[in-house]
Amino acid sequence: MSDSQLLIGPESLPALAELLRRPAVSQVLVVADANTARLCYPLLKPHLPENHELLELPAGEEYKTLATCETVWSHLTERHADRFAVVVNLGGGVVTDLGGFCAAVYKRGLRFVQVPTTLLAQVDASVGGKTGIDFLGFKNQLGVFQEPAGVFIEPAFLATLDPRQLKSGYAEVVKHWLIADAAAFETQRHQGLFVEDWTPVIRESVATKQRIVAADPLESGLRKVLNFGHTVGHALESYLLLQPGREVLHGEAIAAGMVCESWISHQKGLLSDLELDRIETFLFSIYDKIQFVTLETDAIAELALQDKKNSGTTINCTLLEGIGRARYDQPVTLAELADSLRYYHRL
Repeated sequence: MSDSQLLIGPESLPALAELLRRPAVSQVLVVADANTARLCYPLLKPHLPENHELLELPAGEEYKTLATCETVWSHLTERHADRFAVVVNLGGGVVTDLGGFCAAVYKRGLRFVQVPTTLLAQVDASVGGKTGIDFLGFKNQLGVFQEPAGVFIEPAFLATLDPRQLKSGYAEVVKHWLIADAAAFETQRHQGLFVEDWTPVIRESVATKQRIVAADPLESGLRKVLNFGHTVGHALESYLLLQPGREVLHGEAIAAGMVCESWISHQKGLLSDLELDRIETFLFSIYDKIQFVTLETDAIAELALQDKKNSGTTINCTLLEGIGRARYDQPVTLAELADSLRYYHRL
């Protein structure tokens, strides 16, 4: 994370307090959604300067838009925020992505820190310097790479999550095992989602992502392995986001995407029958199957044409070359993506 701080555990919030007490900090704006303002802000508040402000946004992926950004930018402008202000993003992936994006472009860049409150944000969304928002129904269509001044991960926030949100974040942990840690996957597939202390899991998962990001900060090569499950997963998530009442959580869509992209890997001779079976068995032991009809598969697959990993009209996907090893920039066709969705539908 270059010169920025990353702390995990009870010492993280006191370290944030120390950062915000520095003389160079002129103002502190906390960006939260309706849920984190109610459930998480009381835990954070004692570590903030007295003159901070809280901006509460509506909760949900459907609000990860330019319109919500305008709310943040208007708030900063009305309060004459200068370039010595610090934005504290308190929330899951929507808040950390959107808040980081707003800070990165306001007056060509304010400092911001991430205080992730969901498992997904703690192991993935808040780490790595990606910021962004959805646009015209496409996931993270607008965004910039901008490292935060710090990421402060307090596992105690996970107690505020319902089981569905916790499982959603766990999908990104599983992804890290499948692309880079076969031994961890082999151990965890026998345990399933039975975790008493999340701190070691978070530390290991963050370390995996940090190693990959350090080798390729701007996603020109190796970092693309972190997109395993996301070509199909983002397409499925985007499609259902436009269908009122059918929305799924990010991790749920990524879990489905990992099944589909594992199947494509198997079809291309990269993944054995046994490995595919182990991945499917593990994922379906945790996640319910996402419901869609066969007639929708082509429309879902076509959304992958907007994927950021593509080169021109070539859809690039990350596939598994065995459990624990990944290949990026693997060309796939719309037909293969649609076939993978049909395969998933039949399981």
